[in-house]
Amino acid sequence: MTQDEQKRAVAREAIKHVVNDAWIGVGSGSTANLFIDELAKIKGRIKGAVASSVKTADRLKTHGIYVEDLNNVDDVPVYIDGADEVTEHGAMIKGGGGALTREKIVAAVARKFVCIVDQSKLVDVLGNFPLPVEVIPLARSYVARELVKLGGHPAWRMGFTTDNGNVVLDVSGLSIVDPVALESTINQIAGVITVGLFARRGADIILLGTDAGVRVIDPRKR
Repeated sequence: MTQDEQKRAVAREAIKHVVNDAWIGVGSGSTANLFIDELAKIKGRIKGAVASSVKTADRLKTHGIYVEDLNNVDDVPVYIDGADEVTEHGAMIKGGGGALTREKIVAAVARKFVCIVDQSKLVDVLGNFPLPVEVIPLARSYVARELVKLGGHPAWRMGFTTDNGNVVLDVSGLSIVDPVALESTINQIAGVITVGLFARRGADIILLGTDAGVRVIDPRKR
């Protein structure tokens, strides 16, 4: 399978995790977009969706899928989203598209997180993909200096503003052997909105697109 075919395969497989007559949390990015295309085929089975970004909401609406504000939803049985990197233990780096904060919020609300990725995203140790950190603009330089102290090499994603009106620092040079600890450390830096480490609340199920088809990984059994 090509990479695109792997993404399409996991997007189709993820439909099996959609709960009827419920709100579905939907992520952002290229693989999530393919999932939205599949979700449109069964939109009559769900109440609607909670979107993790403005772009996701727009794509859902284009398909005629009703989008509800998360504040008006008290139960999200499942959140389906991709990742920039993921380990078999369910820890992820997300935020390559800049939607990390809203993605983390919807993931926190959801009872189950299904991560859909092609095989290139599976890694043993996180950190080869630059780690996104959403930051209040006023704190950009300060946060960058603090990230350097942690061994990282932060780069300002110039010309980009998140849906929340903030900036993003992409941190390279980190080998993230303890993602839970690093997530907590970075989140405690003044001025940080959130870090694109999803480890404290990682994936419950990973659908991995491979040349041989879709592999299902259950991090709880690792």
